[in-house]
Amino acid sequence: MQRWDDLADVDPGFGPSVLTVGNFDGVHRGHVAVLERVVRAARERGAAAVAVTFDPHPLQVLVPERAPGLLTGLERRLELVAACGLDAVLVLPFTRELASWTPERFVEDVFVRALGAVEVVVGHDVRFGRRNSGDLGTLRELGERHGFEVTAVDDLGDGAGHPPRWSSTAVREALAAGDVERAAAVLGHPHRVSATVVHGDHRGRELGYPTANLSGEDVEGLVPADGVYAGWLHRPSGQRLPAAVSVGSNPTFDGVERRVEAHCVDSPGLDLYGERVAVDFVHRLRPTLRFEDADALVEQVERDVQRCRELLGLV
Repeated sequence: MQRWDDLADVDPGFGPSVLTVGNFDGVHRGHVAVLERVVRAARERGAAAVAVTFDPHPLQVLVPERAPGLLTGLERRLELVAACGLDAVLVLPFTRELASWTPERFVEDVFVRALGAVEVVVGHDVRFGRRNSGDLGTLRELGERHGFEVTAVDDLGDGAGHPPRWSSTAVREALAAGDVERAAAVLGHPHRVSATVVHGDHRGRELGYPTANLSGEDVEGLVPADGVYAGWLHRPSGQRLPAAVSVGSNPTFDGVERRVEAHCVDSPGLDLYGERVAVDFVHRLRPTLRFEDADALVEQVERDVQRCRELLGLV
């Protein structure tokens, strides 16, 4: 997938294209349906399939106090977008200057002049341009003026649970409740966080269950509610390891710093320090608990690890 990090980077004369635009945070099943629709339409027209997205998230620039916790970092987001079969992605640096563009200027400069759009695929709730003043009606008027078709995709969801609509908000709500299974059902894949492994208190090693401590300073991805989870740890080499993952402040030892720590099951002798790893959250085992002493904690960890083996299909 070709990638441009600025409007000026787009190849001169690029097009024709079928495109969509959005933040695509998490690249959930609703996003995937739209992106796959773009790819199908592009193949039928003999055009390029393109996604236009933004970095950072617009709310981080305009009203940072209201900005949501991001489900994915940019590189993970683009990895998931590429998996849908897109030919190219334009990552527009979101600035206050870009936010001041009228809907007409945004469409003319990005869709028409830069990307040669012949079709634009969006949801019914699309908003764009200064103060989100452009909507689906605006886009259709501009499409008639500039010669591109507008396809509106209905809201998508599984029709069950709360809320039934697939959305980034639904994923955030599920993660806030520790419901990583529900989050995965909306995403279409397990929720993932990534960070560099750093030295911690080494308490897990002393207890016989060493953990990879993910640096809180560079964690990408929204960390779910405190608790213990079964999941997978991915190394830069491509190796995938089963893991029991703890999120919380370690109340048994009066901890105050919230951490993500992953114990790689049945993988003795690992040295992950300095590696940037990713952790997929698959099942929630239990909430974070305070134990009377270290022995009680170790007994519970033994049960947690065995449960991980079972849930991850290792036994």
